[in-house]
Amino acid sequence: MSDKKLFRRDEIYNRNTKTDAVFIIQNQVYDVTKFLDDHPGGHEVLLNVAGKDASEDFEDIGHSMDAKELMKKYLIGELVEEDRVEPKKRKFDWDSPKTEKTETSFTSSWKFPILLGLIMTVLYTYLFG
Repeated sequence: MSDKKLFRRDEIYNRNTKTDAVFIIQNQVYDVTKFLDDHPGGHEVLLNVAGKDASEDFEDIGHSMDAKELMKKYLIGELVEEDRVEPKKRKFDWDSPKTEKTETSFTSSWKFPILLGLIMTVLYTYLFG
């Protein structure tokens, strides 16, 4: 068991002000009050997720490794076992039907602009050459 303090989600809920900004990322609790003015995206970004689980927001932004390393400085604890949620794993289905090669029409394929360019070249040469 970690030596960090354990928190319940309901304890975090009201900690959403500029003088007490705390949120959850991947079941870890962070107090970013002292970081509000230093955050590259502005303090509003952090205050919008203060008091909440910011895991999805944090991952959606695509933070750098440096940012993830800096987070450790603001870690104050973790959620109690019964309040934890399984972190969402991002899955990319490279074989999904959307990426399968499907039959395309002539006008939406690469052939159409090539043919159009050739026709325009011949027409231009015929008319102005």
